[in-house]
Amino acid sequence: MPQIIEAGGNTCSIRVLKQGEYIEEIKAKMQEEALEFLEAASLKEAIEELADILELVHTAIQMYGVTYEQLEQIRTEKQRQRGGFSKGIYLIEVEAEAELI
Repeated sequence: MPQIIEAGGNTCSIRVLKQGEYIEEIKAKMQEEALEFLEAASLKEAIEELADILELVHTAIQMYGVTYEQLEQIRTEKQRQRGGFSKGIYLIEVEAEAELI
């Protein structure tokens, strides 16, 4: 990123983050990008924000030593067990059965 900024004729200050700082900054940036996605005024903006979120997901899983394929396998298994959002079904509430003593 600094090279892109400087190629545009601007200057910037940078520092290399320590491991603990790095994941915290990724989490903070993920929140920022999620808010920008929520506030997107157009489909184009929404897609661009989703691309930014996906970039952060790739960075985070790399830091955790997980491949995208492993993450996708976990997502698929969770979807199989709990369902997903692809059909537009919105779960409002679940009432658990009372235990008999």
